[in-house]
Amino acid sequence: MGKHPATAGSRSTTRALAVLAVGATALTGGSATAGAAAVAAPAGGSAVHVRPASSGHITAAGRVAPISTTECVSQIGIHCYSPLQYRAAYNLNPLYKQGVTGKGRTIVIVDSFGSPTIQHDLEVFDQQWGIKDTKVDVVKWGNVPVFDPTNPDHTGWAGETTLDVEYAHAIAPDAHIVLVETGVAETEGVTGLPEMMDAEKAMIKSGRADVISQSFGATENTFPGFDKGDFKSIEKLRYAFKAAAERDVTVLAASGDNGATDAMENGSDLYPYKVNSWPSSDPLVTSVGGTELTLDDSGNRTAPDKVWHDDYGAAGGGVSGVFDRPWYQAGVAKVTGNHRGTPDISMSAAVDGAAWTYESYDPTRVGWHLTGGTSEATPIFSGVVALADQLAGHRLGQLNWRMYGLANLPAKWSGITDVTTGDNSWNNVTGYNAVKGYDLSSGLGTIDAARFVHAIAGR
Repeated sequence: MGKHPATAGSRSTTRALAVLAVGATALTGGSATAGAAAVAAPAGGSAVHVRPASSGHITAAGRVAPISTTECVSQIGIHCYSPLQYRAAYNLNPLYKQGVTGKGRTIVIVDSFGSPTIQHDLEVFDQQWGIKDTKVDVVKWGNVPVFDPTNPDHTGWAGETTLDVEYAHAIAPDAHIVLVETGVAETEGVTGLPEMMDAEKAMIKSGRADVISQSFGATENTFPGFDKGDFKSIEKLRYAFKAAAERDVTVLAASGDNGATDAMENGSDLYPYKVNSWPSSDPLVTSVGGTELTLDDSGNRTAPDKVWHDDYGAAGGGVSGVFDRPWYQAGVAKVTGNHRGTPDISMSAAVDGAAWTYESYDPTRVGWHLTGGTSEATPIFSGVVALADQLAGHRLGQLNWRMYGLANLPAKWSGITDVTTGDNSWNNVTGYNAVKGYDLSSGLGTIDAARFVHAIAGR
């Protein structure tokens, strides 16, 4: 199973990002095939490409210090946001004042290779924004190679790791962060998804996970047997999620960054029709989609959120070709049909609204960078889940049935804010429009955390 760096994106995305060069800073996205490890294909002869959900929108040259949203718009041509702006936009500060900070809860983040500088980088990130430091518990799973800053596969995943850790921590500052670094080696046949699922199951069984954040995915159509209607290759990988359901562990997955389509087996070209990706499409997982926020320098909204669809990517969403509609989506059957629909909920993902991260794993580009994608949205939401777990006093486990029930209530009670504008068309594949209520581009919408956390925790 091929693994791909966090710079993975469609070729059209790469070109679009390369155009956005201002001075020493250019947003770039690498080819999805860059640095991919050549490993043994799974039984059935088809290679499943496991890739981070992020389209890899990251500034090429590090800045000495982050700049304001106003300066980003004038200097780079996009909006950029700090964790403090996200805290304001999602109304998190009232929770912190109530002592709801994620204390006593653990977020498990799974990424290939990890980052050798994650602890230092998080400390610099925290110091910049006045966030309380925490120690990242790094677990190496399998044969994790020595980090090579000249290997784009390693640095790509390190960028993903940095984004995941910094923003899960920014939202739930007192939650414990466990970073599971998985290894990929050419000489080993068991790589990619099985390795990640093994690691997750181990964390679940050991009691170390309250919420698991997954910023990676593989298109359902690329799994062996899919074209024949044989879904055993996916079914055999679901053991971690079944273990999570048994132990009330919440599992999240990014919905993807290629709108209503996604990558083909070669990892770079996109299907010319609507597809979906796993694990986002799994009914045991909460699928996290992407929105575009328009904020001022203080984090106040100057326009309603809309579905992420800019020059650099679009929010993943659609219907599964593998899974039937789960019971909790019975109320939205007119939208999903007889199949599982994604996403379930959406958070900030737009590149025109990118998040500041601090990174030093690559000595040639140390500094502050900007990145986006649903692999930003997912760790942000993992922090929200940790807050809700703390408030409830126990793990909330599977969230979907709770959220679809809450969505029937007014927003002032549920904390779920409908997203009604935008669409997730991408790469000449017509996607889905945001409409009133549930849709296949934004799910149930986004959240007002102060209300949502209390509502979903039942307190």
